[in-house]
Amino acid sequence: MNHATQTPATVPAVGDDGRGDRVWQHHRGRRGAAHRPRSSQWAAWGFLVPIVIYLLVFYAYPLYRNVELSLRDYTVRSFVRGDAPFAGLANYVKVIGDATFGPALWHTVVFTLVSLVFQFTIGLGLAVFFTRHFPLSATLRALFLVPWLLPLIVSASTWSWLLNSESGVVNDVLGVFGAAPVHWLTSPDWSLWSVTIANIWIGVPFNLVVLYSGLQAIDRSIYEAAELDGAAGWRRFWSVTFPLLRPVSAITLMLGLVYTLKVFDIIWIMTRGGPSVSSTTFATWSYRLGFGNLLPAFGPGAAVGNLLIVAALACGLIYIRVQRRQASS
Repeated sequence: MNHATQTPATVPAVGDDGRGDRVWQHHRGRRGAAHRPRSSQWAAWGFLVPIVIYLLVFYAYPLYRNVELSLRDYTVRSFVRGDAPFAGLANYVKVIGDATFGPALWHTVVFTLVSLVFQFTIGLGLAVFFTRHFPLSATLRALFLVPWLLPLIVSASTWSWLLNSESGVVNDVLGVFGAAPVHWLTSPDWSLWSVTIANIWIGVPFNLVVLYSGLQAIDRSIYEAAELDGAAGWRRFWSVTFPLLRPVSAITLMLGLVYTLKVFDIIWIMTRGGPSVSSTTFATWSYRLGFGNLLPAFGPGAAVGNLLIVAALACGLIYIRVQRRQASS
């Protein structure tokens, strides 16, 4: 047969040597890689949307309504009809010029600072104490959580009974030592201190839990190195434990500050802010203006509430600034 008439050799198929399959799989992989980021992005948005809706409905909208209330002259009728005239900053001027503003501001500062100092100090002392494991330490630590777990209305009612002038347990104990009864809840000199003591008792367990967790996170080898250097007891605490616990202490104090600024139920149940205004804080004053009278003052009540929000926001910004400076240093 002539070579010119021979049938040419069959050209191998593209995929006969496996290279075609690899090319196809490579393109399919690229398409899958392009789709995966997009699908993970949609999944991230899917998880984020419920949180955003929750924040808008339960935080952003109430905050907007509170600001709007404080900028209008609302009465019960205009509140229902929604036609309150715009008042600008008149409600804030009225609140600041009120005779209750000065005492309420002072009581808020004293109540907050005294509560924070004693809650943190007692909580830190208990946290250090419980780092020494001993029999029944876990049980005793759990019992210290009881004030934190009880509903606030129960805790406040219990303290009202303990500090009752006529039949309170505290006055009975003082009577055993020959002391005269103290009008804890009905005396202008003692009412603020009474609600402060109750709030300290309620807040200690939170400080205990957070600070104890911070102490557990400190590496034991650091203490061993400190002991080799001769640091023990108080010196080891001030030179090692307290500096390493500073980040946890800062967030504990910050959360305690925000919580204490808005404490209302304890004070309202025990003294209702009285007698007169001797235990009135911004939280109780805001409630009394908005809901505690037959003719509620919605605008001034909202203005007092916004002052509390601004104070908490300012403290939060200061905390963030301090944390950034410490992180950069």
